[in-house]
Amino acid sequence: MIDKKLRGSAAIVGVGQAGLGDASGFSEMEIMVQAAQRAVADAGLTMQDIDGIATASVAATMWVMPAIEHLGIRPTFIDSTMIGGSSFVAHLMPAIQALESGQCNAVLVCYGSTQRTSTVNRATIGNMRKMMDPQPYENPYNPLSPLSSYALAANRHMHQYGTTRENLAEVAVAARKWAQLNPEASMRDPLSIEDVLNSKMVSDPLTVRDCCLVSDGAGAYVLVRADRAKNMKQKPVYVLGNSTAIWNRQISSMHDLTITAAQQSGKIAFEMAGVKPADIDVVEVYDAFTINTILFLEDLGFCKKGEGGAFVSNGNIAPGGILPVNTNGGGLSCVHPGMYGIFILIEAVRQLRGSCDERQVDGAKLAVVHGNGGTLSSQSTAILGTAETL
Repeated sequence: MIDKKLRGSAAIVGVGQAGLGDASGFSEMEIMVQAAQRAVADAGLTMQDIDGIATASVAATMWVMPAIEHLGIRPTFIDSTMIGGSSFVAHLMPAIQALESGQCNAVLVCYGSTQRTSTVNRATIGNMRKMMDPQPYENPYNPLSPLSSYALAANRHMHQYGTTRENLAEVAVAARKWAQLNPEASMRDPLSIEDVLNSKMVSDPLTVRDCCLVSDGAGAYVLVRADRAKNMKQKPVYVLGNSTAIWNRQISSMHDLTITAAQQSGKIAFEMAGVKPADIDVVEVYDAFTINTILFLEDLGFCKKGEGGAFVSNGNIAPGGILPVNTNGGGLSCVHPGMYGIFILIEAVRQLRGSCDERQVDGAKLAVVHGNGGTLSSQSTAILGTAETL
């Protein structure tokens, strides 16, 4: 039985971004602080009001400690759980529990990375990860990580269900069409199915346009109890459901390359929220690669397993389609600084506030946010809603 007492007990009341695309001249800590300051100001608060923090980084295992120094806060709730790109969706539940227990009153969740402009060699970072995060069944073969892992999943889905490279390309094209409506997106040039198919192959069947951007970027959001949220500066966006699931670390340890732990996290989050996929107005999923969007739409219940390729085709998830997916342009065309999960939450909040201008989904009241970490490893699902959905 899912405990629903936390449903809608907390709300996101502030969001902020900084350094999107290219943050030359700034460190990842500096742009993270900028995003955090913007999120706090967006909520109508000051940094002295923040008494809870959740953050994580690939760069440092003790990242939360210098973050606290730079922000100038003295939190009574601290979470630095690091499970890859889904971390900032997974941070929701511990933060909600801390708020509900009275441990703190306002939680700042934040992230920043300058992986595009950093002077640190990415190959060096990759070698360090092999020592700090050993994957004994894969590292000896020196795969092109994480590309080769996602290519394996794509190949298996194509073999098992008849999914085509054109289906994968549809995901990239839809994301680009959304990005063209978003002035903050990094890539806004026209993109066709043929462009995706004919671009450089990086790990068969994935071309460079099937892969996420390598960009800089920082994001942050502020979470408070629902009773307080009613009287704050912005229209509150309530957390109706949240769950995290992990079944594997290495792609080679997946029991089925076409089924992710999103089946578990999604089921629990939907049950907690008391809604179903058919009720959802907008979907924001972690699209590090085109196969991700197909897998997660299936695993979250928007279509049956094996039907994701057809579901995303014919413009179905693009502007004007049957289901708005990744409305900011996603990790494929908007921003992807290494761990993308915080940006899908920010976009969902903006959609539910009705503040997305040209890309706004009319009447959006319910949103699904789904984060992914590692190589189809950690999965975290959140259901967000407006006051009307409480």
